[in-house]
Amino acid sequence: MSAMPFEDFETAYETLATAIDQAGTAREALFLTRLALVLGHELGDIVAFRKAIETALDGLE
Repeated sequence: MSAMPFEDFETAYETLATAIDQAGTAREALFLTRLALVLGHELGDIVAFRKAIETALDGLE
């Protein structure tokens, strides 16, 4: 899997933040779950999907 260029990463962050605001606090978790599943489907690789989940969880404690 290739890494996203930093410039695109910044744009992705801004796009995601805007979408979370648009979804609203009450639907934030639902939106993020749906987004993760859509991206997992696009990725098409369960091992990479699980690794991404582990990476996202790392450091949340």
